[in-house]
Formats: sequence, C-alpha cells, structure tokens
Amino acid sequence: QVQLVESGGGLVQAGGSLRLSCAASGRTFSMHDMGWYRQAPGKEREFVAAISWSGNDTYYTDSVKGRFTILRDNDKNTVYLQMNSLKVEDTAVYYCTPDIVHWGQGTQVTVSS
Repeated sequence: QVQLVESGGGLVQAGGSLRLSCAASGRTFSMHDMGWYRQAPGKEREFVAAISWSGNDTYYTDSVKGRFTILRDNDKNTVYLQMNSLKVEDTAVYYCTPDIVHWGQGTQVTVSS
C-alpha cells in the first residue's frame, strides 16, 4: 500500500509561483515513476507532468511546458512540482500518483487575475 500527501497549494496572483510537494510512503518510492495530475471544477482529472524513477526523464502537458518543472528527491521520498508564471486556468486541485490508482487528498491551487 502507498500513502501520498500533497502540500504547498494556496492562493496566488497570476504570474506568481508555487512549489507543490508530494510525500510518499509505504512503497519503494525510488523504483517508481511519479506523476502530477490536476482537476478543475466541473472538469475531468488531467495529466500535468511525470518524472521517471531516476529523475532523468520528464514529461509535461503542452499547456505547462516552459512554466512547470517536476523534480524528485528519492532520499526524501518526495516529488515536487515547481510552478512559475501561473495562469488563472491553472486553478485546480493537484494530485500526485505513481500509478493513477493511488491518489493523495490533493492540494488546492487558486490563481487570481
């Protein structure tokens, strides 16, 4: 079983930055790719970014490329999402997952205009 705890969300003005964290436990974290997803009100959950188990490979949805960076620290069993140049349309609850089966409680990101 895996436990995931997301944190770091909040209210920020457009153009600002936030750094999300996802602390994982209960599984060999360093052996798994990790992903960030988000769900805006009234919309389906969508992929945002992913990182390979080694950290060498990263993937982003087109709308966040050049603005978001996914990182991981396997010694701390934590994956991060650095979000810069935030836009109103980035407003959503953000979730991390190793397998799109296990999810944390999410962290709310609200970007105001």
